[in-house]
Amino acid sequence: MRVVSLVPSLTEAIAASAPGALVGATDWCTHPADLDVARIGGTKNPKLERIVSLAPDLVIANEEENRAPDLAALREAGLEVLVTEVRDVPGAFRELARVVEACGVSVRPSWLDEAEEAWSTQVLPAPRATAVVPIWRRPWMVLGRDTFAGDVLARLGVDHLYVDHEDRYPKVPLEELRAAAPDVVVLPDEPYRFTPDDGPEAFPGLPCALVSGRHLTWYGPSLAEAPRALGEALRAALR
Repeated sequence: MRVVSLVPSLTEAIAASAPGALVGATDWCTHPADLDVARIGGTKNPKLERIVSLAPDLVIANEEENRAPDLAALREAGLEVLVTEVRDVPGAFRELARVVEACGVSVRPSWLDEAEEAWSTQVLPAPRATAVVPIWRRPWMVLGRDTFAGDVLARLGVDHLYVDHEDRYPKVPLEELRAAAPDVVVLPDEPYRFTPDDGPEAFPGLPCALVSGRHLTWYGPSLAEAPRALGEALRAALR
């Protein structure tokens, strides 16, 4: 198999499950760190001619991360494109199994079993906490309805306050976010790279949990680590 991945988390999953299958990945595909394949641009602006020139048997994409016109153009060029849709943790496991099978893996990867086990044994804390989860600033944007990251947090006992918003990633004025008075502000390091010096200062008086975006938003081998890593960060902020 020759595979091009347009999704960073799926790149990591394929590299761990089908060594040697990947021939191309986006510039944002940072895991595994030693991945040595052709780089084909970003998730939103892939170099289509470059992808076609790699002659892949399969292109792996995601309905949220990649643009429909780009995927249509790849299909028109004669390439097979598998598009994943992930909105919650169980859905992530189903789609990951589908992806690795499509990449020619006949034996279920051990990391996938480990990830499912990590989530099946997760014990929810009590009482539950509320959160706002910015993913961008200038303008401020937060998690809204029907998101994978929102489901991850809910399974860790944290309910984000915009879960019923009509938009999946609404723009919300900072003053409104502060006035919502959540128990915790969850600040991931991607897509916007929030840091101790860039993010918490906007929410004076509110506990902030700086978390790994890979653990919060990626679906792949990182799912095995996510409950522990995210749980520790959330508990530290809520003390």
